[in-house]
Amino acid sequence: MVSSAHRADFSEVRKILGFRVNIINLEETVELVEKLLASSLEKQGKRRVRIVTLNPEMLMMGVKDPQLFVALQSADLVVPDGIGVVWALRRTGVKQQQRVTGIDLVEKVLARQTNGLRIYLLGGKPGVVEVAALNLVRRWPAVKVAGSYHGYFPPEENQKIIQDINQVRPDLLLVGMGVPRQEIWLHSHWQALEASVGIGVGGLFDVWAGRVKRAPKIMRNMGLEWVYRVWKEPERCKRLLVLPEFMSRVWRERLTSRQR
Repeated sequence: MVSSAHRADFSEVRKILGFRVNIINLEETVELVEKLLASSLEKQGKRRVRIVTLNPEMLMMGVKDPQLFVALQSADLVVPDGIGVVWALRRTGVKQQQRVTGIDLVEKVLARQTNGLRIYLLGGKPGVVEVAALNLVRRWPAVKVAGSYHGYFPPEENQKIIQDINQVRPDLLLVGMGVPRQEIWLHSHWQALEASVGIGVGGLFDVWAGRVKRAPKIMRNMGLEWVYRVWKEPERCKRLLVLPEFMSRVWRERLTSRQR
């Protein structure tokens, strides 16, 4: 199956430091994914979509990593996950843009399922993904976990995992192996995978397994979820070091654009 999605189908597109970002809100993204999954469940067509939930850290890694750059640029849909990307989009004039986080997107899609959606979970530490799968089914009984595999596998097991995924042919493939690995892996193997929708979800399985808690809703609504995560995981401070460079580059890009 070959992806037949086109970015023009989804929304307006803006560029941040050369990377495409779709101007689309959470509800629109959920509805889009629902339509794609409904077509898959009804066996109508072979339209396939690979989704990237973009944040500043991922974007800055893509600036310096050619493999990740290609993986991000070739995605069918790129949504603004990080508050920094939302900030950058607002600098381009998209004043009402809000975050479309991977976890909110996936959970809203799962909550609306009634037709036995088949999902495959790839990633997390050994043992974690199994607990995440059990909790997922308890929370959303209409969803079927067709298969799962941890993310700590060597490259020589790639074909084995692809065969395992293709054997169950999931409607939704969630890959939680962290950046850049999850995006590069999905991009590299997407044409060989038989799944309708593929999304890189970072540490989502840790949340579902109860190992990590999300920030309170009020902090998420204020765009301060990153503050909560750094408070809970101080080692994340190192990852925030890219933000000054990201903001500086965005300002320079906007200044150059205005001068032109």
